[in-house]
Amino acid sequence: MNKELIEKAHELKNKGFATGEIADELNVSMDTAIWLTFQKVNQRKVKDAPTDFAINWNKIGGNSARLRNVSDALANMVLKYESDVILGVAISGIPFATMISDYLDDYNINTSLAIFHPKKQGSDDEHERTGAISKNFASVKGKKVVIVDDVVTSGATLKDVISVVKQQRGNPIAAAILIDKVGISEIDGVPIESLIKINRLG
Repeated sequence: MNKELIEKAHELKNKGFATGEIADELNVSMDTAIWLTFQKVNQRKVKDAPTDFAINWNKIGGNSARLRNVSDALANMVLKYESDVILGVAISGIPFATMISDYLDDYNINTSLAIFHPKKQGSDDEHERTGAISKNFASVKGKKVVIVDDVVTSGATLKDVISVVKQQRGNPIAAAILIDKVGISEIDGVPIESLIKINRLG
């Protein structure tokens, strides 16, 4: 882990970001976010970090044309599922989900847009880690749902989303992910379609 990432984590912490929000913003695991915030900013030697990859996709997110092109590629992967609802995981999954829904409309697959707000700042306790589907967007009840997020770090957030969709009587049929850091093909029977898979060797 480099010192720049430690500085970014401390900057976010000083702005009031919770550990889960820091993990999301830096696209690292919760363990890595905790480790980053416990490191001293100006120390010479950095202690051993957890095994993780920090993902920086701001060259995509900071440019609407690139974001649209990547969203088109994600949408192409989920065309076969014929979904009713595209569910974007806040925050970074929302722009992808919005553009995927628009792309599918071009193929006469009329989809609605739903938004999931994860609750991962509290604790690692499964009962405290759920989240909610926004009432301001489409309902998932009785619908075939494709979940969209940017990065899978552990799969815990996706597991939460799937659980909430099922609780609301929706049918999660697939997840479209920009980058899969853990190399999973399914969670709770829901196929994971990732544009990029990172595999560790050894």
